[in-house]
Amino acid sequence: MRMLPICLVFLCLFCLCGSENATSSAEENHPQQVKPAQPAEQDKYLIEECVGNQYTHKSCKKVFCHPWERCVEGKCLCKLPYQCPKNGSAVCSTSGKTFRTYCQLKSYECQQPRAKFLHKGTCMPEETFSASLGHGDSSLLRVKPVNHKDDSFVCATEWTMNEANVACRHLGFELGAEYYQANSNITDSALNSLKCLQISCRGLETSLAECHIEVKSRDSNEGLVSLQCHKNLRECLDGEFQCVNKKCISRKKTCDGINDCGDLSDELCCRECRDNSFHCRSNICIPNKNVCNKEIDCLTGEDEAGVLCAGKKEGAEKDSMDEERKTIKSLLPQLHCGVSNHTLTRRKRIIGGEIAEKGEFPWQVAIKDTSSEGSTVYCGGVYIGGCWVLTAAHCVRANRVHLYLVWVGMLNTIAYDKETDTFKLNQVIIHENYNASTYENDIALLELKGSGNGECFLKDTSIPACVPWSEYMFKTGDTCKVSGWGLEKGYTKQFILKWGNVNLFHNCSELYPGRFFEKMACAGTYDGSTDSCKGDSGGPLVCFDAENVAYVWGIVSWGENCGEAGHPGVYTQVASYYDWISHHVTRGLISRYNI
Repeated sequence: MRMLPICLVFLCLFCLCGSENATSSAEENHPQQVKPAQPAEQDKYLIEECVGNQYTHKSCKKVFCHPWERCVEGKCLCKLPYQCPKNGSAVCSTSGKTFRTYCQLKSYECQQPRAKFLHKGTCMPEETFSASLGHGDSSLLRVKPVNHKDDSFVCATEWTMNEANVACRHLGFELGAEYYQANSNITDSALNSLKCLQISCRGLETSLAECHIEVKSRDSNEGLVSLQCHKNLRECLDGEFQCVNKKCISRKKTCDGINDCGDLSDELCCRECRDNSFHCRSNICIPNKNVCNKEIDCLTGEDEAGVLCAGKKEGAEKDSMDEERKTIKSLLPQLHCGVSNHTLTRRKRIIGGEIAEKGEFPWQVAIKDTSSEGSTVYCGGVYIGGCWVLTAAHCVRANRVHLYLVWVGMLNTIAYDKETDTFKLNQVIIHENYNASTYENDIALLELKGSGNGECFLKDTSIPACVPWSEYMFKTGDTCKVSGWGLEKGYTKQFILKWGNVNLFHNCSELYPGRFFEKMACAGTYDGSTDSCKGDSGGPLVCFDAENVAYVWGIVSWGENCGEAGHPGVYTQVASYYDWISHHVTRGLISRYNI
């Protein structure tokens, strides 16, 4: 068998079983339901993935960074205060210093942990927020918010480990809480208060002052929070899960949407979730209260999808810094990418592939080598914004930069369209570890030659595809789209842009032993009816999130025997090269989130 640089053979689009009725975009792109995992499988996956990879709330391959952080090489790192948005409310810190915005304070605290949030507004003399624990077996939590005259006890209703961990961090215990309980057997009449504080936290705050706090009338059966903070690490017992921070929790408390570990490592690698929590497709569990709250928590946005949230009433905004954090996120630069001018729908049982319509794949580009004759497309590519195009390394040579032309916005390579832009290249950047023998690191960047001031003025019909930052955004079974001008059935030339649906495969190392490496992805149909073939190399494999936003998941790289069952196409997995791409083109140009 001969290994070919892979290009698109459209024999028949993959036909899925089920109803012929129209489906929502979220259902269309993610047809597979999560298969319930057995407890032993769940524990094994949790330990191997999260503990093995040290995934925590600081791992931006699994979660979004706070607006006062930035994602660098998979970790959320502190921003400098000046990198925060300038808009926002002034806040006071425990150091007595007033900061212009909450984001600036948190970025300062990120580097100087002693300066924590105290309250909104400018600092005034002798203002304090205090928390303390009682002595002995009761260990009742007392909290005195700013502007409150006396300490108050805390209502146990709705209190969870999210709040318990924040309370203990506030008290100086970095590992959070060991346990909490509702103490209702209070004999001291002085403790029989008619009121208590209702506190609600997300679980990652560093101070109780950042949480929502309100005074609540307490009935006779209302328990008060009794708390034990985590002081010393120990060996975990049978039936316990060891968090990444080495804290031990009951395995029954994993994958329930509650941050029991304190570092979130018990919620980031879950094949399924327990009741009262929502399962993100990236195998993360979030609390149900975070669903449809106008903030994306799942990497591909399914917790805020239009279909899921249609008709859901908005809750009243709480007076906590959580709302301020959301506001700050809304002020961060928003990248417009991955939204086509044409609604992509599933078309069933169509022989010979599907002809692309105007605006359907606005990120698709064609690459031509001017040293060859005719109008044949040499390779494909994908526009990612600014003056930059992604393609396969095997498509280009750095010393031939003057010979390449890139066509943007073209459908027919013979009938030249007035909306097509033609660019020469400024430079070709081939990945420094590209191996021409194995096709490892088969990725390259092309910088289009702009005008005199260096800018590339593309027509409005050209929209970049989004660049994914995490390998967990899409997974096995997802239906994605591959497009190009590659050879047709019978290896005949084609001149019109075509596309086809393909499914992501789990792993092709068994199908291509010794030749399928890390940072490669494979996709196709189980019968080989849709595939890429010669002429499609460098072109995009795009996958869509819950809101139908397109991410360039793969670059067409190589394969065997175009269009044969058992030989899916192999692609360069773009998410694995996010840092490499952002190093050359700047992160702000390609980052939809996690900037």
